[in-house]
Amino acid sequence: MNYVDKINHVLKPATSGSPVVVDLFAGCGGLSLGFEAQGFETHGFEMDADSCATYRKNLKGNCTQVVLTTKTELPAAPVLIGGPPCQPFSVGGKQKGLKDSRDGFPIFISAVERLRPEIWLFENVRGLLYRNKWYLDEITQSLQELGYVIEVKLLNAVDFGVPQNRERIIVVGHKGYFSFPKLLERKISAGEALGELAFQAPPESKFLTPSMDEYVAKYEKASFCKRPRDLHLDKAARTLTCRNLAGATGDMHRVKLPDGRRRRLLLREAARLQSFPDWFEFVGTQTSCLNQVGNAVPPLFAFHLAGVVRNYLRSSKRLSPSDIVSNSLPLQLSLPF
Repeated sequence: MNYVDKINHVLKPATSGSPVVVDLFAGCGGLSLGFEAQGFETHGFEMDADSCATYRKNLKGNCTQVVLTTKTELPAAPVLIGGPPCQPFSVGGKQKGLKDSRDGFPIFISAVERLRPEIWLFENVRGLLYRNKWYLDEITQSLQELGYVIEVKLLNAVDFGVPQNRERIIVVGHKGYFSFPKLLERKISAGEALGELAFQAPPESKFLTPSMDEYVAKYEKASFCKRPRDLHLDKAARTLTCRNLAGATGDMHRVKLPDGRRRRLLLREAARLQSFPDWFEFVGTQTSCLNQVGNAVPPLFAFHLAGVVRNYLRSSKRLSPSDIVSNSLPLQLSLPF
């Protein structure tokens, strides 16, 4: 099965009375879609109206539009997932960590404490493992004290069939024996994902002007780029973000057409590279939709994560409280080398 057929057929909501998954900071539902495709029921919580509307339009689960707090009422669920925002750990900030009111992690930790799920996981940027490792330690210590074995791993979506290099840390809390999903051998290129779309120039195309080409050239020279940062169809795309999809910046994603013209990435192309199925419809303005794509967890990546969560729930092997303590100290940090 080729890539396009796979995302269009495998990534379909297939809930069947399976365990409920609560998804905090759910965005447009990329993480939840992967879980629904594995048979879970989902309930998302998200503050952005367009993202909630997109979630409801495409998934079977409900999405509650709400500004989450540590006291937001949540349904009981054996699985808790999410992608908490984490602005406070910027080096230039005051680095208050969990005491910063802008931080989404106290909300996630509070949800774990109140729901006591069998297993939980969150996804976040790779920077938490490096210059902001102090903050990750603070978060995991708080969660570990709630009686969970904590495991951390840096994963790249490209290793799970997504045609995009997108490194993210996945942090999992459980009380038994958990294994991260196995990496796939075959990588999917941007060309395989986009097919003929990459050679077309539909009416909605936004072409780079000569002044934009000049600006991009200066940006790439200043950034010491060895080759232009156009989309290279023979390899996986670089990471998609709100900034390089919706903004006219020097590192914007763009396609170079056979006639030499360059245009910005179209919404459907961005969605393909993020592994959203073609049937998935986004709600909102063009900018809003591109931001939803850039913020999302790739559904195909989420599908593999959901598979190992399902396997964990089906297993009856659980650790005693004393075994959890011995397994939790020191923190089980797993990085690729």
